[in-house]
Amino acid sequence: MKAAYTRYGPPDVIEISDLDKPVPRDNEVLIKVRAASVNPLDWKTMTGGPYIVRLLLGLFTPKIKQLGVDVAGQVEVVGRNVTQFKPGDAVFGTCRGAFAEYACTCQSAKLMKSALVMKPDNVTFEQAAAAPVAALTALQGLRDKGRIKPGQKVLINGAAGGVGTFAVQIAKSFGTDVTGVCSTRNVDMVRSIGADRVIDYTQEDFTKGEQRYDLLFDNVGNHSLSACRHVLNPKGILIMIGAPHDVRVIDLLARLIGALMLSPFVSQKLITFIAKSNEEDLTIVGELMATGKVTPVIDRRYSLNEIPEALEYLEKGHARGKVAVTLEHNNET
Repeated sequence: MKAAYTRYGPPDVIEISDLDKPVPRDNEVLIKVRAASVNPLDWKTMTGGPYIVRLLLGLFTPKIKQLGVDVAGQVEVVGRNVTQFKPGDAVFGTCRGAFAEYACTCQSAKLMKSALVMKPDNVTFEQAAAAPVAALTALQGLRDKGRIKPGQKVLINGAAGGVGTFAVQIAKSFGTDVTGVCSTRNVDMVRSIGADRVIDYTQEDFTKGEQRYDLLFDNVGNHSLSACRHVLNPKGILIMIGAPHDVRVIDLLARLIGALMLSPFVSQKLITFIAKSNEEDLTIVGELMATGKVTPVIDRRYSLNEIPEALEYLEKGHARGKVAVTLEHNNET
C-alpha cells in the first residue's frame, strides 16, 4: 500500500512510500481509507518543532513516521475480539497513519488514542474525516471546560478555522448567542454556519468593544490575557486552545503559565486543554452531523501524493475550515 512517510524537516521530506498493509491485532480494525484531513499535529510531527515537542515525538527522528490522525473509510478486516464492526462498515474517527491507503487502529498511540464509530449515511467520507480532532476539541472545550449553557453569550476567536467552524456550530447547538471573529473574506461563511454576529478583526478589535461574554473560546491566542479577561463577565471562562503559528515557545509558555498562576486569584476561569479521543464523544459528533446541526467546512482537497502541499497550505494559517485528503483509488462518496 502507499502511505505518507516522514522524517524531520520541511514538507519536501515527506515520501509516499510502498509499505506492507497493516495486520490488525485481536482488538483492532483495518480500515480502507477513503479520506483523511490535516491537523497542526501532522505539521509538528513532520518538523519536530518547537524542539520541546521532540521529548514526545523523538529527539532526532520521529517515533511515529506515518502521518495522519483523522480518518474515514470502510472496515476491511476486524480482529477476532472486535464485535461492534464488520467488514464493509463505513466508519470515521482517529487512527494513527491515516495518510495511507489502509490504516490500522492502535490503542497504544501516545498523543491521540484511536477511536472509531459508524459514519452517518448523510455525511460524505471527506466530511466525516474532517470532523474528529477539530470537532472533539470544540465539543470538549465548550461542554466540559466551558460549561456552556443555553442563553449564554459566546465568542469564538478564529471562527473560520478548522476548530473554529465546529465551535460556532456546536455552540449554536447548545442554544447560545454566538459571535465569531474572522477576517474579511470569511465573514459571510462564518455567518452562514450560524454565528449571530461576526466581527471582522481587520476592522475591529473585539477586546476593545463594550460587549461582555460568558465564554471566550480562543483558537488564535493573539491577544493578552488581560485583554481577553476584559471582555469576559466576572464569572466568565476563557478556553485557550490555539496560538499564532509563528509564536515563540517562550511566549507560548509565558501565556500558559500566566493563566495558571492568575486563575486562583480571579473570579474568571482561564483554561487550556488538549482534546481526548473517545467513542462516546465521536458518536455525539456523528449525531450532530446526521441531524444537520453541524456541517464540516472543507476548504481544499488534496490527493495522497499532494500531502506536502496540503501541510504547507495548512501551516500558512489561512485555511477556511478543514483541509481534506481524498485517496485516489476512492473516487465515490
